[in-house]
Formats: sequence, structure tokens, C-alpha cells
Amino acid sequence: MEDEGCGKKIKYEKQFKRIDFPDDKKKAKEKTFYQCDTCGKSFTRRGNLTTHERSHTGEKPFPCDVCGKAFSQKGNLTAHKRTHTGKKPYRCDTCGKSFSQNTVLTKHKRIHTGEKPYHCDICGQSFSIDHNLTNHKRIHTGEKPYLCNICGKSFSQSSVLTKHKLIHTGEKPYHCNICGKSFSHKGNLVTHKYTHTGEKPYRCNICGKSFSINFNLSTHKHIHTGEKPYYCDICGKSFSHKGTLTKHTLIHKQ
Repeated sequence: MEDEGCGKKIKYEKQFKRIDFPDDKKKAKEKTFYQCDTCGKSFTRRGNLTTHERSHTGEKPFPCDVCGKAFSQKGNLTAHKRTHTGKKPYRCDTCGKSFSQNTVLTKHKRIHTGEKPYHCDICGQSFSIDHNLTNHKRIHTGEKPYLCNICGKSFSQSSVLTKHKLIHTGEKPYHCNICGKSFSHKGNLVTHKYTHTGEKPYRCNICGKSFSINFNLSTHKHIHTGEKPYYCDICGKSFSHKGTLTKHTLIHKQ
């Protein structure tokens, strides 16, 4: 390159310096992974593997100093302590409801948005919570991993086993502060209170109809979608309502 300055030709020579950038793909391949000896699952951080391994060992090194309940993760202990303090720092900007955990707020917001990001690869049904998808899949597989140590009955969900055990104990720990009625399940108390308040927080985003119970909303939506997720394992007939399937199975028992 030449430049004419003050009548003189000045010649510039370009000089290039080679810069070697690291190969990101190669670097990613060489990344260290920590593998669980029990199930083979891999993690990029050793701490995550340590936390995961507690799901196999049952270790819960973080106890609550108020009630003694123990947790496998420190974050879960922190969230639990808010049940004692009543602190609910995470607020829904749609309805104003507050929550003690950010993850619970995220799940709650899907009530308003109708978002269901978790899909069953067998029947296509969608869910707003990943745990509900896991439980749903057991309808197809018939898996019932939760065993009652009193009567031996098995269940597909841990929460259902917990509720079932109250049949044996007769315990009803949840009390309505309006009429005094007691319930064995917290969800039943919440639903019951709507009879006093008239609240119907679960709204269909298709037709606008509201319900006091989320399950009733889910069942109602089958009217719009035509979905029939409940299958008879004897004849294969499908139904949109679980109750209808239960009645149908009686035909086979006659």
C-alpha cells in the first residue's frame, strides 16, 4: 500500500500476526463428566453428582432446626423454613398470589397461561408440571412403585400413598378456619374453602368457563380437544373422564 504525503511516496507493508483460537468443539468434547455409579447418569459438576447420589442413598444432611425435617439439598431446606416463618417472597404479577418458592410460582403461572410444556410420547397428552407427566406415564406402564407397609396396596404416586395411609390412621390434620370441618388431605381443605368464598381460580382459556378444582378444568378441556386419555386395559376402549372408565370396568366384572 502506498500513500502520497507531502509529495513523497510512503510505502507501508502489512504485517499479519497469527492468533490461534481454541477449538470450542474440541474443548467441549474434552470436558470432564462425573458419572453416577448406581444409574449411570452423568453430570458436568461434581457437586451435582453428589446431590444426585442422595436420591439413591436417601441421605438428607440438611435438617430443619425448627421441626427436625431433613432435606437432601440446602436450597430445599431454605424453602421449607418459609413454612414456619410464613415468608412468601415470590408474587404472581397476574393474580397477586404469593409463594415461598420461585419454582412453585413458575408452575402456578401456567394456570394463567395454559402452558403445558411436558408431553407424553405415548398418547400425546400434555402437562404443565414435569412430575405430573411422570405420574401419568404410569397409566400406560401400570407401574406402582409406592407400597403401603400396612396393607400392602401399591400406588403409582407417592402423594396417593400418603393420602391412602390416612385411611388406616383416621387422621384429619387439615381444619377449615371458617366452619371447623376437618380433612385428611390439604387439597380437599383448599377446595372446600371455595364453597365459602365462591372462588373459581381455574379458568378455561378456550371458552372462559371457570372451576374451583383444577382437575375439573382438565376434564372439561377434553370437551374441546376430544381427548380420551383413560384406557380400559381389558377391551382397549378409551374415555375422556376417569370416572366413566371406572364405571365401564364394572361391565367386565359382571
